[in-house]
Amino acid sequence: MTFIISQQTHLKICGVTNRADAERLIEMGVHALGFNFWPPSKRYLNPQNRWMNELSEKIWKVGVFVNQEKEFARSLFDEGMINVVQLHGDEEDETIDFFLRLEIPVIKAQGVKTLKDINKAESFRSDAILLDTHAPVVFGGTGQSFDWSLAQTFQQRNPSIPLILAGGITPENAKEAIQTLHPFMLDVASGAEISPGIKDFPKVEKLLAACNKLS
Repeated sequence: MTFIISQQTHLKICGVTNRADAERLIEMGVHALGFNFWPPSKRYLNPQNRWMNELSEKIWKVGVFVNQEKEFARSLFDEGMINVVQLHGDEEDETIDFFLRLEIPVIKAQGVKTLKDINKAESFRSDAILLDTHAPVVFGGTGQSFDWSLAQTFQQRNPSIPLILAGGITPENAKEAIQTLHPFMLDVASGAEISPGIKDFPKVEKLLAACNKLS
């Protein structure tokens, strides 16, 4: 899997916790699914659930990890459960480089509160950068947005780096997000849910419509 910037804004639905939702999302045309393997998350998915192996390889199957052992993420990739690693904690370049050397696509997330966080995001050598709301304890999934002008600064400085925008994306503000930033991908968890980990398909339809109409 490679991240190539194009006119299309892709949609990633994160925090998928069951096979039925995953298969429905693929049928709908969602571009990426996120599986959270960090146990404290309210959207945690136990890796004992092997059904991810049987999902289409044409979709980005993103494993979300927070300050966890590199070999754990590598093992899930090797088993075919995921085909992209997302590092959503305090990982540094040493961890990113570990996956790059193995030719495992890697996304590095950065919580954003001030320009200092943008400066840090610029230093990472990952295949794509995910900018999310600053949440040092829960590491994302807050449903809160951040100042998108900071994301614009990142884009202006780094036009060749695929930007994934997260943090409080909903069907109501997706159009604005795309028109303002035209990110490589929108990453949505709470904005596409009935409850944590249970997806709301009418909301997903609206998010997809925004991506397809405006891309």
